[in-house]
Amino acid sequence: MLDQYNRDINYLRVSITDRCNLRCMYCMPKEGLSHIGHDDILRYEEISRIVNVAVGTGIRKIRITGGEPLVRRGVVDFIASLKTIPDLRDISLTTNGTLLSEFAGKLFQAGVKRINISLDSLNPEKYERITRGGDLNAVLKGIDEVHRIGFSPIKINIVAIKGFNDDEILDFAKLSMDKPFQIRFIELMTLGRTDLDRDSKYLSNDVIREKIREIYRLEPVDGERKRLDGPARIYRIAGGAGEIGFISPVSHHFCNLCNRLRLTSDGHLRACLLSDEEVDLKGALRGGCNDDHLAKLIIGAIAKKPIRHDLACDEGHIKKCIKDMSTIGG
Repeated sequence: MLDQYNRDINYLRVSITDRCNLRCMYCMPKEGLSHIGHDDILRYEEISRIVNVAVGTGIRKIRITGGEPLVRRGVVDFIASLKTIPDLRDISLTTNGTLLSEFAGKLFQAGVKRINISLDSLNPEKYERITRGGDLNAVLKGIDEVHRIGFSPIKINIVAIKGFNDDEILDFAKLSMDKPFQIRFIELMTLGRTDLDRDSKYLSNDVIREKIREIYRLEPVDGERKRLDGPARIYRIAGGAGEIGFISPVSHHFCNLCNRLRLTSDGHLRACLLSDEEVDLKGALRGGCNDDHLAKLIIGAIAKKPIRHDLACDEGHIKKCIKDMSTIGG
């Protein structure tokens, strides 16, 4: 399915819950967020129906997200059920990793082979502080387990925060030397309600890349691999087993390459992460719509996908989006 700017929209990110077992400072305020009511969250059978119809419009790849997707009961069986959808070629998952050692084997058997793990510090005290209580050892144990089982690729996502983890850039980069992980630095974005002053804490990936280049020789990965990795600009430290990626939605928007839609946990379809415009699929589903009507709503969302986001620095400030990341799924 091509949008009006000739982008092939073939990727759907599916948030199955707004709940999370962490309270990351850049994601939500200290007191947390009011959870969406149980009846307002899409049921698994509703999500499956949307995915089935979306595949009929050209979606070939989905990523399960949250909140933290592994806190929702029945997630493994749900993912396994998606494997039966004809023409769905790829199912992946994003997690904070705290429950991963328990779920890794089950997820692999259910059909997940590619996994993204959020990890914003390698220092136990700093990790506990940024997540408001998280256990770094649990995440590292989960990473070791998915590596042992054979997940590939394993992507480690780091949200770059000035004055917090910018002193760990080289430590993260070194993780790609000995193991085939893709270490990905993601620029801080302004989404929803948090306690973090994101204007002052924003750090450009240009700065991070140059800091790594002071120590290591970075080699760009070939064009085909870059295409498969979507918005990330991929490099490899010379002689390293893994890769380093830079996702730069603020300093270098990649909207011309965007191939994705996002289904929120409360049943709305977003054509752009950084736009608050949505299409209500849940209302249509529960109103008794047929699959043809559902497909038209999805196609309509694709037709309205903007040429680019509006998240740009303006006199030192970055435009903010209203909806919280935990409901959108990132």
